[in-house]
Amino acid sequence: MAESSAGRPLRVALVTSSYNYIKDGVALTLNRLVAFLEARGVEVLVFAPTAPVPAFAHAGTIVPVPSVALPARPEYRLALGMPANVRAQLKAFAPDIIHIAVPDLLGMRALKLARQEGIPAVATYHTRYETYLKHYWYAAPFTGLMKAHLRRFYGACREVYVPSTDIAESLKADGCRDNFRIWPRGIDAARFDPAKRSAEWRARHGIGADEVVVLHVSRLVREKRIDVLAGMLNGLKEKGAPHKVVIVGDGPERETLQAALPHAVFTGTLDGETLAIAYASSDIFVFPSETESFGNVTLEAMASGLACLCADASGSRSLVDDGITGFLAPPGDVPAFTALLDHLVCDSELRRRMGEAARAKSLTFRWDETLARMLGWYRAVAS
Repeated sequence: MAESSAGRPLRVALVTSSYNYIKDGVALTLNRLVAFLEARGVEVLVFAPTAPVPAFAHAGTIVPVPSVALPARPEYRLALGMPANVRAQLKAFAPDIIHIAVPDLLGMRALKLARQEGIPAVATYHTRYETYLKHYWYAAPFTGLMKAHLRRFYGACREVYVPSTDIAESLKADGCRDNFRIWPRGIDAARFDPAKRSAEWRARHGIGADEVVVLHVSRLVREKRIDVLAGMLNGLKEKGAPHKVVIVGDGPERETLQAALPHAVFTGTLDGETLAIAYASSDIFVFPSETESFGNVTLEAMASGLACLCADASGSRSLVDDGITGFLAPPGDVPAFTALLDHLVCDSELRRRMGEAARAKSLTFRWDETLARMLGWYRAVAS
């Protein structure tokens, strides 16, 4: 059992803007962490926005925080700070650590409370908000203000857990103090496995037995660079190499992408075994996003034995070994993406070698190891 210095079970208050109302990477990672902690005797209380209908069965106990849907992205919710009744519940829980997952209004209030109560505050870095803004004309002018906020927020935390050295270096270059520890994500290698390749799935989507499937999996939003995605896939079509495009995911830009790629198969959002089969039944994974802090979908593709073509940017750069497990293309460079994708489509032996190397590298990312690392840091901070 994990104990605090007081001789009782360690108590952790997790404060986050995403936990169970949407099935995104942040929510899934934090749910896995909470389940791991509780299985080892840690007492956890989660403070987060909720929705009338949860997106999935969550781990742990949630204290709902008042929130509203974001106007431009209604699938996400904005917490309206931390009202008095929620603060009272947090203080009554008497946590040894307050873990803040998002630097929003809720996170700021939690950090202030931690200071007032003398409770160590730590943070995990999940989302590159400072890089998102440039993709929305009305938000781009605030990039400098966002970076300044992140410097203040993360600088006030005892420790900040980032998914890669690359992210730590980027944040330090933006002026953040070096209180970082590297906390990579893991992969369920039994779920995402090349053995789940399905001829039936391919046939159901009109894919021939020998046809090369180019797969993209993500939320269909601007910051994933769907403009580059459409450009490279249309460029590949013009080159004439036989292939099939499959797009997994949904989002506000789906109609725009469907109009740009009328020849592609759009499956909508998939999860569980259905998603695993989609990965394993494909041949190449493409992901031009420049805004990833880690890239869970890329790791899932690697575990499924796919050669990956990604942007040479944070997140992807820490996963893909250029020329070995896939290729890294200059961010936003449609001709470069197109040429590399055409090379992969036309060279089956290269795809096989890269897919095998990708699977092997993915097996080095183990959830038990990375979650145990977090518990060790908690113990050290709380002691």
